[in-house]
Amino acid sequence: MKHAVVIGAGPAGLMAAEVMAQAGLRVTICEGKPSVGRKFLMAGKSGLNLTKEEAFVPFMEVFAEARSPLTPMIESFGSGAVQDWARGLDQEVFTGTTGRVFPKAMKASPLLRAWMGRLGDLGVTVNTRWLWQGWDGAALAFQTPEGVQTLSADVTVLAMGGASWSRLGATGKWADILAERGVALAPFAGSNAGVQVPWSDHMTKHLGTPLKGVAWQAGPYHSRGEATLSAQGLEGGGIYSVSRGVREGHDLFLDLLPDMTVPQVTSKLQAPRGKASLSNHLRKTLRLTPAQIAVVQEMARPLPDRLRATARLLKALPIKNAGLRPMDEAISTAGGILFAALDQGLMLRDIPGVFAAGEMLDWEAPTGGYLITACLATGRWAGRHAAEWAEAAR
Repeated sequence: MKHAVVIGAGPAGLMAAEVMAQAGLRVTICEGKPSVGRKFLMAGKSGLNLTKEEAFVPFMEVFAEARSPLTPMIESFGSGAVQDWARGLDQEVFTGTTGRVFPKAMKASPLLRAWMGRLGDLGVTVNTRWLWQGWDGAALAFQTPEGVQTLSADVTVLAMGGASWSRLGATGKWADILAERGVALAPFAGSNAGVQVPWSDHMTKHLGTPLKGVAWQAGPYHSRGEATLSAQGLEGGGIYSVSRGVREGHDLFLDLLPDMTVPQVTSKLQAPRGKASLSNHLRKTLRLTPAQIAVVQEMARPLPDRLRATARLLKALPIKNAGLRPMDEAISTAGGILFAALDQGLMLRDIPGVFAAGEMLDWEAPTGGYLITACLATGRWAGRHAAEWAEAAR
């Protein structure tokens, strides 16, 4: 029986292990942390968004320049397949009003327990606290509580994540190991990250308040979703979806009234104001919240005198910021192994028999089900081709 080693026990690694075990390989998973799926569990704390119910073309458009190499992988294991897979683990799912798909349990732990039970039934061995150090000759080397240990593998799948949330295991240190072996890499950069805003004291009482029913833009990236005013700036799905634009140097704009046009906003503002303050006038005529009005005043005081200019401002409020929060705080990262360094089965061209999957690859996508779907799909693709490679080597 051929021996397959999977390094990394996140969604991509566990999926690769499952596929290879089903193909008849003896599989060992090695995870540097004391337990598996730590980032997966963290993602599930606020409701595990497994995938998105969406037509294939718009689903793939979010992957931008990585769309072409990822297309066959997500065609093979897309939104419908992810939902069927979850149901196969006795985890019923439902689709929200925005198309996002969640387990009915609204957390990751039941799904992960069922998944690990399936892997156990398939004979998969799991070694935790086994931190990969590279190779010792032809063998894989690991730092373990018992000292350095080595494993011989007929085929290996690397699935160690990107370089954010290092406390959960994704340190990105594997990049140095692969670079020494000549593997072409793109530098890491924060993705789905918060934006740093140096608020004045005027904003203190509004911190922790979400801005709802708004839209965001940074260059070519647009998002309709909320963001929370935090002590450090802005956090939340709406801002994460345009964080790439901020990272690339585009100005950030907030549309406080995305369902209205500038003429419509202007018409509302023409209502008699009387002795009301501008804040009260904005609240009464446009139903802006105190937090929304505070952001307008924070970013654009003094406001323009003309109503149409005020309307344009409310539709495209410039958000002065200091860039993204530190990369380790980002939900995910861009950068990693270039697709040119991989063959069509995700095997490293410079290291035959070694495959890679998940966030180790150079792609990024917004939150909303796209990230986990692509991790599962690339893990399945790498596992399947790794099993085929091992069989051919037999």
